[in-house]
Parts: sequence; structure tokens; C-alpha cells
Amino acid sequence: MKLPVEGLLVRIFVGESDTYDGRLLYEAIVLKARELNLAGATVLRGIMGFGAASRIHSARLLRLSEDMPVIIEIVDTKDEIDKIMPFLDEVVGQGLITLEKAQVIKYR
Repeated sequence: MKLPVEGLLVRIFVGESDTYDGRLLYEAIVLKARELNLAGATVLRGIMGFGAASRIHSARLLRLSEDMPVIIEIVDTKDEIDKIMPFLDEVVGQGLITLEKAQVIKYR
């Protein structure tokens, strides 16, 4: 059965080598999402990008390839996403967080 639901998609853009409390930042965010029983989270590694400092990060440039761009995506209802926002505000020092409405189709 498909159930269309209005949800919220959070995208967190950080560097692959960013850390928080002794672990990789993307790992800390995914584990927090799991702890809060959010619907799910996915980490995507970019092959090229740049951020606020305009420094290019690319797999083709060996000296920069250790800090590739990473995007963490989390989708759930607005009420559930609101649970993780204070944590994201705390842990994402340099990066970008976007929110957008998403139509979610749950399969049961």
C-alpha cells in the first residue's frame, strides 16, 4: 500500500573529514538520527565541489582528495525533523543545511 505524506527533506553539506566529539561528523549525524528514531538517513560522497571559501575539492586533485564534499540526507515529517535541528545547529560549524518539502510515499 502506498501512502502519500508531506514530509521534509534535510540536506546537510559538510566536508568528509569534518569531525564532532571524536568521530566523523556525518557519522555522528546519522547515529543521532537513528537515536531519535527518524525514518532514515543517507550519506552521499561528492566527487567535486566547493564551499564558502571557494576552495575546490576534487577527487582529481590528489592534495585535496582527503576532504571531499559529503551530503547527509534525512527525510521524515516536520515534527520528527524538528527533533534533530538543535543537534545540527550545534554540530555543523562550517557547512550548509537546507530544508525542502518532499512528498513521501511510504510502502507498508
